[in-house]
Amino acid sequence: MVRIGIITGSTRDSRVNTQVAEWVKSIADQRTDAEFELVDIKDYNLPRYNESVPAVFTRDYQTPEAKPWSEKIDSLDGFIFVLAEYNKGITSGLKDAIDYLYQEWNNKAAGIVSYGSTLGVSAANELRLILSVPKVATVGTHVGMSLFTDFEEMSKFNPAPFHKDTVEKLLDEVIEWSTALKTIRVKEEVTV
Repeated sequence: MVRIGIITGSTRDSRVNTQVAEWVKSIADQRTDAEFELVDIKDYNLPRYNESVPAVFTRDYQTPEAKPWSEKIDSLDGFIFVLAEYNKGITSGLKDAIDYLYQEWNNKAAGIVSYGSTLGVSAANELRLILSVPKVATVGTHVGMSLFTDFEEMSKFNPAPFHKDTVEKLLDEVIEWSTALKTIRVKEEVTV
């Protein structure tokens, strides 16, 4: 059975990101074909990315906070990223969290749930590009929600009911792709 991390994409104190992530997890927890875990990047207290050697070359992280982050991402087979869109892009906290690692992301699948004034589409597209470098395959289905219609006063999450079906489809794809990509990682481990 694959393990999927539902990763929060914001670290601000006033974020609504955790409300969305918990909603996604409540839908995911009704399934029996994968294990799901909420992974809050804020809990890892990662400082601004400042490693002397990029993660593509080593897993010998000098930043102490990077080590538990590495272990967590390494333990997962796939991801659902819950994105807040800031200035048409992803948050700096999420970008740093991705940049700290490389091999831990390799040959895994991801789905994207975003929100913003324009459904978080720009942030989702930016994340797809960023994840392509550490070899994360992003699935086609995307859940995009509006700050104006899926939140009350832009602070209390209240999604339109039709989003649940899209989340289910997203989960189907992430589980299928994560299961398939796990065979590649197992094959790589055997040949090393």
